[in-house]
Amino acid sequence: MRLTVPSLKTLLLTMTMLSGSAMPTSAPAAPQDTTVVLVHGAFVDGSEWNKVVPLLQAKGLKVVSVQNPLTSLAEDVAATQRAISQQAGKVVLVGHSWGGMAITEAGASDKVSALVYISAFAPSEGQAAGDLGKEYEPPAGMKRLQADHSGYLSLPAEAMVQDFAPDAPKEETRLMAVSQVPINSKAFGEKVTTAAWKTKPSYFIVASNDRMMATDLQLSMAKKIGAKTLVLKTGHAPMLSKPQEVADVILEAANR
Repeated sequence: MRLTVPSLKTLLLTMTMLSGSAMPTSAPAAPQDTTVVLVHGAFVDGSEWNKVVPLLQAKGLKVVSVQNPLTSLAEDVAATQRAISQQAGKVVLVGHSWGGMAITEAGASDKVSALVYISAFAPSEGQAAGDLGKEYEPPAGMKRLQADHSGYLSLPAEAMVQDFAPDAPKEETRLMAVSQVPINSKAFGEKVTTAAWKTKPSYFIVASNDRMMATDLQLSMAKKIGAKTLVLKTGHAPMLSKPQEVADVILEAANR
């Protein structure tokens, strides 16, 4: 069944108004027994969180950045589950983009207290990433994907700069293009078996200028999962251009 949502303009205005009053601009110190587990998306590695990590640590949070192999959804979920299992206290699980697939499955752990989706996939049980967003026009960046002879997908350097993180410093995105991690195209056909957002409090940061994932899709998923939602006027990687705003949402989740 096709999901019907209000117009993008109406939702952006509503979400921005709600988030402006609900999301703090400066969160208090977080509980000492909390670890934030950060799960990166496709085409990048854990370094995409480098601006957010020190902001979280300054508030007393322990932070772990998962290094996804991006060889399959199952292996990315396993890497996330290992990171969760190594923590002694509660875990706030954060996923960017493709990382939303992993946290939706791995977030079922009893240790996970909250989920934070950042311009991320938020599937239901039995859904694959490739099932999401078919009703929307493919974003500009996704049209520029390149596949090698093994079926691994990557972004050309100009797409990393212009589409993945157009509002980040160009010297950063050029480095990301050089060090990017291709993703196995088969992963987009793998389905999740559990939707952790059904039982865990969820937060969603929507990127209103996203050129990798349709903003309307993000809004519809945030609504579907009942997430507390913040709309940021950024490209696909708000942790690079608005790290403080991203950190504040994660801190709010940690302080529940």
